[in-house]
Amino acid sequence: MIIKKTLKTIAIACLSLTTLAQASELTLGSKAYTEQLLVAEMTSQLLEHSGYTIDKKSGMGGSLLRKAMENGQIDICWEYTGTSLVTYNKVKERLSPEDTYQRVKMLDAKKGIVWLNPSKANNTYALAIRDNTYENINSISDLAGAYNSGEALKLGSGPEFPKRLDGLRGLTKTYGFKVKRDDIVTMQTGLVYDALREGEVDIAVVFATDGRNSAFNFKVLKDDLQYFPNYALTPTLRKEVMDANPGLADLLNDLSSRLNDKTVQRLNGEIAVHHKSVEAIAEAFLKEQNLI
Repeated sequence: MIIKKTLKTIAIACLSLTTLAQASELTLGSKAYTEQLLVAEMTSQLLEHSGYTIDKKSGMGGSLLRKAMENGQIDICWEYTGTSLVTYNKVKERLSPEDTYQRVKMLDAKKGIVWLNPSKANNTYALAIRDNTYENINSISDLAGAYNSGEALKLGSGPEFPKRLDGLRGLTKTYGFKVKRDDIVTMQTGLVYDALREGEVDIAVVFATDGRNSAFNFKVLKDDLQYFPNYALTPTLRKEVMDANPGLADLLNDLSSRLNDKTVQRLNGEIAVHHKSVEAIAEAFLKEQNLI
C-alpha cells in the first residue's frame, strides 16, 4: 500500500513538473519603437531570471501584435489603454483614465486577454514645438488660434496619426481648426523628432514619454480640452497563460508598479538620445530596482 501511494505521489509530481515546464515557455511580443522594445526586454530578462523560457518577438506592427495575441501566437505584451479602447475596440466615447482601463479590461476579457495593473507611464499622443519658437503657443487651443489666424504651420507626423479616430481628425474637430493637406508632413514616427529639431516642421506629433522631448528642448503643448485618451502602459497576457503560470501576474504587476512618466522618459532617452543598447538599459534598471 505504501509503495502504491509513493508511486502515485511520484507520478503526480512528475506530471506537475511537466506541466510547469510546458507552461513556462512563453512568447513575448512587442511593437517596433524604443519604449516597446525596452519594456519587452525588461520583461524578458525579469522572467528568464525567474525561471521562464522566453521566445521574444520584437518589432511587430500594432495590428499584427494584437491579432497574434487574440489567436494565441503571442502570450504576453505591453499595451496602451487608449490604443485598445479606440483602435481595437472602436469606442468613441471619451472616458476618464480609470474608466478607460476598466472598459478595455472588460472588453478584452471577452477575447481571452487579461489586463494587469496599469503603470503610471501615460504614453499618450502630444503636440510639441521647439522651445525657442512661438512663445505665444503653449496649448493646443493656442495652436488652433494660430491656424485660424492664417498661419501655415507645418505639422510633422507619423503615418498613422492623420488617419486614426483618436488622431488628427478628431483633434481638429474638438479644437475647431483645420490643417491644410499641404501642411501635413508624414514620415516614419522616429524621424519626427529630428525633423522638428532641425526646423523641417513647425509642430510635431510626439509621444509624451519619449526621452527626446526634454533632450531636444521641445515644448509639449498642453491638451487643455483633454482630447487625447489616456494611454497607460500596461502588461497584458492571455488568460490561459496566466492560469497556467501562478505567480506570473505578480511578477508583471511588480514591474509595472515601478514605471512612471519620468522614469520611462529617462530610460527612453538613454537609448534614443545617448545611443545605449536596449539590453543594457533594461538590465541596469532591473538591477537598480533589485528585480534581478
